[in-house]
Amino acid sequence: MNPNRQPASVYEEQLAHFQSVCYGLRQKSKRYGWIRLLSILVPFILAYAFLPHQLSWFLACMLILIILFLYVVSVDTNNGQLIQHYERLIAINEEELKILNHSYTDRDDGKEWEPALHAYAADMDLFGKFSLYQYINRCESQQGQSLLADHLLEPLPFEHIKEYQEAIRELEPQLEWRQQLQSFARSAKFSLSTEERIKGWLQQEDKTINTRFWKPVSYIYPFIPLGAVIFYSWELISLPVFLLVMFLCYSFATQYSKRVNAIHGNVSRIEPEIYSLQQQILHLEKQPFKSALLQQMQKLIQGTHQKASAELLALKKILYRFDFRLNMLMGPLMNIFLLWDIRQMISMQSWKNQNKKLLRTWIEGMAAMEVLNSLAVLAFNHPQYCFPNFSGADFFFEAKGLGHPLIPSFRRIDNDCSISGTGQIMLITGSNMAGKSTFLRSVGVNTVLAMMGAPVCASSLTLSPTRLISSMRIADNLAENTSTFYAELKKLQMIIGKVNRHEKIFILLDEILRGTNSLDRHTGSAAFLKQLVQEKAVAIVATHDIELSSLAEEYPAAIHNYHFDVQVSGEELYFDYKLKTGICRSMNASILMKKIGIRV
Repeated sequence: MNPNRQPASVYEEQLAHFQSVCYGLRQKSKRYGWIRLLSILVPFILAYAFLPHQLSWFLACMLILIILFLYVVSVDTNNGQLIQHYERLIAINEEELKILNHSYTDRDDGKEWEPALHAYAADMDLFGKFSLYQYINRCESQQGQSLLADHLLEPLPFEHIKEYQEAIRELEPQLEWRQQLQSFARSAKFSLSTEERIKGWLQQEDKTINTRFWKPVSYIYPFIPLGAVIFYSWELISLPVFLLVMFLCYSFATQYSKRVNAIHGNVSRIEPEIYSLQQQILHLEKQPFKSALLQQMQKLIQGTHQKASAELLALKKILYRFDFRLNMLMGPLMNIFLLWDIRQMISMQSWKNQNKKLLRTWIEGMAAMEVLNSLAVLAFNHPQYCFPNFSGADFFFEAKGLGHPLIPSFRRIDNDCSISGTGQIMLITGSNMAGKSTFLRSVGVNTVLAMMGAPVCASSLTLSPTRLISSMRIADNLAENTSTFYAELKKLQMIIGKVNRHEKIFILLDEILRGTNSLDRHTGSAAFLKQLVQEKAVAIVATHDIELSSLAEEYPAAIHNYHFDVQVSGEELYFDYKLKTGICRSMNASILMKKIGIRV
């Protein structure tokens, strides 16, 4: 990473370039519009000039104009798709500039992915407004969003973290390629409901249509209604006979209508999303990669007979044709003359037989790519961040310049932190608003990022693979008739259970047992900390209870005192938010109470 690179200037250059390209394409579109208008007006002029005298010239000119019109419509359609593509790229770069300025609260907050109970999600602000998810998410599909949430909630296996780091490092500088991928995904966002509809289609019986029978019939059948039309036009058959043949043809063509309707209900109107997925996969197929994970993902989306992009393009065309039946005029006519529904069913069945087991893999593969892109954007936007190193020790955490990624750099105060070995407690005392909770969250959020293979907000970080658990933000639950104190006890019970089982966890605690009286709080907190030491647990504990710091005398090798202090000048408070060794000696509660009118 180049710390001198300014992401904002790169996005501004991208934005100016895409705006220029988009302007040129819109000018083309205007010219195409004039050509289409002329191709409609000219026939009337030609009709006036040639029709009475030179019919052959008129027909020839008309044919040329029709061909020209169709060509221009085709070219303009492609041009329109390019305009939409570049408009999405413009929007992506505008969004990145806003996020760099920490204006991101209008984005999806991922609240739908937050579990009711979790070891650390609520404490670390993983979801919701001003959350880590809201800040780092660049996934357009619900599948990608769900997978990103899973990675935030559950650390990767250690053997996969390095693979993720390598993939993110490789993707980080490939800004244009990543944004192109995001634009394709944004064109028609793949949803979980779409996936469920596809799953419903894939799980339906393949015996809906007997392909062996219907495939040859579909080639022979059109001659019957076509012959009836010809015979009737030559007056070889009467109108009643003609109508009877048409009725029989329609009945024959739609005899499986209920089955066809059921399948069409699962796949109707998903062609744009399939095309979006196809474009993403095609984009992925074309890109050479070096990292093992990215190469593995490319292999994962390979089709059995041809590339996945080609298979999906074929499915997109089938779905497009299948939706013709929704046209109230053309649908019945195409069934009468071409067995349209049956033909599409045959095509879909053939496609399903070849790719049934692969489609879900392709969807999952692109979801994983969206997650990697999200983390690559995080790395690109913050070149000063580092990728953590991992230690094989029982427990190790050493950070230099550690800060919270959601705090703007001009306001953020970074700190160093070091814990080595099991049975170690970092006890942090300090006054109100001095930075204890923010420090705990900085440690926690960066641990979460590290364990998902992402860069972290630090100049350096080395840690051992671990699972985070915290008790910081406890609230009562009226629905469950649970008080704040009881809710905290339940959380501590979960922590004690893991500690007693000697699970490899990293504990973050803020003002434990705050919901009870001061005597019980001190007694219970002291007993809890002693149990953590005895069971060789590792924890960072923030507290206002200065008396707990005396435990360092009883356990000098296990409990270590740190503090955040405040400088008091008259009735003014000055915070430096720097972590220091030792016990906090300055408190500010009385000054704050005086400021709000309490006579202390």
